[in-house]
Amino acid sequence: MKKILVVFGTRPEAIKMCPLINELRQRKGLEARVCVTGQHRQMLDQVLETFQIRPEYDLSIMKERQTLFDVTNSILLCIKPVLEDYKPDVVLVHGDTTTTFATALASFYLQIPVGHVEAGLRTHNIFSPFPEEFNRQAVSVISTYDFAPTELAYNNLIKQGKNKEQIWITGNTAIDALKTTVKEDYSNEYLDWIGDDKLILITAHRRENLGEPMQNMFRAIKRVLSENNNVKAIYPIHMNPLVRKIAYEELNNENK
Repeated sequence: MKKILVVFGTRPEAIKMCPLINELRQRKGLEARVCVTGQHRQMLDQVLETFQIRPEYDLSIMKERQTLFDVTNSILLCIKPVLEDYKPDVVLVHGDTTTTFATALASFYLQIPVGHVEAGLRTHNIFSPFPEEFNRQAVSVISTYDFAPTELAYNNLIKQGKNKEQIWITGNTAIDALKTTVKEDYSNEYLDWIGDDKLILITAHRRENLGEPMQNMFRAIKRVLSENNNVKAIYPIHMNPLVRKIAYEELNNENK
């Protein structure tokens, strides 16, 4: 029986890893356990409930206004006993979060092979996105198995010197999440509010955009809305208090 520990801590990771977990648990000869770090809390729990996944381990590291230092240090200290207790054959991590980097580093310290889902994405600017570009490059140094979403990502790993025999092009697991959650009869008050108008769906929370870049982004959106009566915007606002502060100051809560 091969033991697999799947580790994630944020909502985006959960969305992309939950379909994989459910698939692993249907395969004979595999035992898949889940460890969540709680890097996000409320947002993470929403996704776990949607996919009906109950983690075997919950590190619950989240605290108010946590920094990268807090997250990295907490995960390294808290995941060590989990890895030593379960002794997985492989640890699966996803993408480019601090949870992913810290978990891969802890696994490396204990000489446990790491499988990197959504490997090979690159901007080649280590500060953009920050700290995600560093995280995904660093995990690629550690990982034994790489699961690239695209041929471009595969080629990035080859250029890095990775063994092509240990890279698989898998596609993006977010599509699997979509296929398992989409509902034909879905309805929502915001969709009714949009009607036949054009929609701008906003996602904005990256650290490198905090401050003036994010302010300019919201101002541009307000200008588009003011100049076009047939355009509306929806912003599922991130829980980061700095993001929320800028959003409410700039958008003045005028548009949903």
